[in-house]
Amino acid sequence: MTTDDTDSGVRLRAADTELTVRPDEGGRLSSLRVGELELLRQGERFGSFVMAPWCGRTREGRFSNGTTAHQLPLNAGPHAIHGTVRRRPWRVVSADDRSVALVCELDDPWPYPGRVSQLVELAEDGSGLTLTLAVETLGDSFPAQAGWHPWFLRTLSPGGKDVTLDFTAEWQEERGDDHLPTGHRIAPGPGPWDDCFVMPDGVRVALHWPDELELTVASRTPWVVVYDEQPEAVCVEPQSGPPNGLNSHPRLVTELEPLEISTTWTWRRL
Repeated sequence: MTTDDTDSGVRLRAADTELTVRPDEGGRLSSLRVGELELLRQGERFGSFVMAPWCGRTREGRFSNGTTAHQLPLNAGPHAIHGTVRRRPWRVVSADDRSVALVCELDDPWPYPGRVSQLVELAEDGSGLTLTLAVETLGDSFPAQAGWHPWFLRTLSPGGKDVTLDFTAEWQEERGDDHLPTGHRIAPGPGPWDDCFVMPDGVRVALHWPDELELTVASRTPWVVVYDEQPEAVCVEPQSGPPNGLNSHPRLVTELEPLEISTTWTWRRL
């Protein structure tokens, strides 16, 4: 593990893979290089960031915990999006050459005291990584979600071919005009997507850059949002529930039961 005073990055290395984590920018993964290939879109809004304590849009920023109603700040038109920790500084708890553990406190504007932790681990042979999130309460129980929002580059090198996505979902959440699920299940449709898919046996999405690299995003969670409406990058977002899940699929975090979710990315050169 190395740090760079110029960008506050924590660099993990294994074989020909180098991963940069930015505790000062929401604990995001800012770079993932496999040999000479950069896999993540660069820029402070991109890389791969944590979504917690909710994922995607929460309708009109409103949710309830039992009979108590809450209003979150609106930052995506009429909605609240992607949680509160993606732009906050995280604290490094421990680190070595291939792993780093980070923590970020939950406080205002989230109405309940709590903590989000993330463990980032590179495989010893440099062929993959594992990301693990936990959301804990430091007081009252509350509903929550957690997940990741990676921006994978559409092309990996000058003149390279566009990435293709390969996955099989049992159903797709019908998306309304407000970009939120309507509550109806529909058959998975063709892209372009900004949609939530459900894979009951766990998420598995393969990204294929012809003649260069193949990467698989996997998780035991059944929920994944796929977004490919931009020319620069595509997003494959495993998460613990669908958009607006604080209202439609609340997962209660208690002192005895934190919310835990993990994902693995594995890759091979072609």
